[in-house]
Amino acid sequence: MAENTLILNGTTVADGIKADLAARVAVLKENGIVPCLATILVGDDPSSATYVRMKGNACARLGMESRRIHLGAETTTEELIAVIDELNADDGVHGILLQHPVPHQIDERAAFEAIAIGKDVDGVTMLGFAQNAFGMAEYPSCTPAAILTILDYYNLPIAGKHAVVVGRSPILGKPVSLMLLNRNATVTVCHSKTEGLAELVRQGDIVVAAVGKPAFIQGEWIKDGAVVLDAGYNEGNIGDVDYEACLAKASAITPVPAGVGPVTIATLLKHTVDAAERRVFQP
Repeated sequence: MAENTLILNGTTVADGIKADLAARVAVLKENGIVPCLATILVGDDPSSATYVRMKGNACARLGMESRRIHLGAETTTEELIAVIDELNADDGVHGILLQHPVPHQIDERAAFEAIAIGKDVDGVTMLGFAQNAFGMAEYPSCTPAAILTILDYYNLPIAGKHAVVVGRSPILGKPVSLMLLNRNATVTVCHSKTEGLAELVRQGDIVVAAVGKPAFIQGEWIKDGAVVLDAGYNEGNIGDVDYEACLAKASAITPVPAGVGPVTIATLLKHTVDAAERRVFQP
């Protein structure tokens, strides 16, 4: 470990968010509203089922409602969109989360776009992405929002820093790049076609690993004193960075688990409570 390396404990950050949410949920209940997150799982992928169950349990611990919809693996795009349309029209549902990936026969983007922007608490729609690009999103994608929340919680500077993001997915790599850019970082986005990846990563004051490959980011790619945020989660509780090797170089790093993941879930709950409050206080 580098001397005085700061371990960015996401569980601590998430606990603070949830403590604030518990008080807000109590106020909503006094006004006759129970914040409700509807989760849709299509098929029987065990990892997806675990994620949905975790989100439901997190809702229950805060006194929120979790409405779970489980559809068969043979579900069509049209059938899925019909379910989403019903949830859009249900005033008792404040947020909608479609667990991904979905089975191959479903047009995932069409399903995401069916979610009403006021209930897109996971930040997956194109409209939500565009709002995020302009710094105006009510509900930015949860994992990118969690990454910035961690940086802010630990008072790690963003403005003027060179951030290197490895990954360009529409709900992680791209939106976190825009959010960092909006906070006055200089941002380099790398991906599977990037040449000289190690040299580019080595320039990063802030490195965000969002590539979906276990232990992909190597310790020798990290410059001394960099801040490393691992947004990956792979089988065996392994992130996208080689943790021990990167730990030796970084000034601050998120572990896996107990890093970005808990804050992502807390952010999803926060967005759902935000949406419920808008229903009550901004009708």
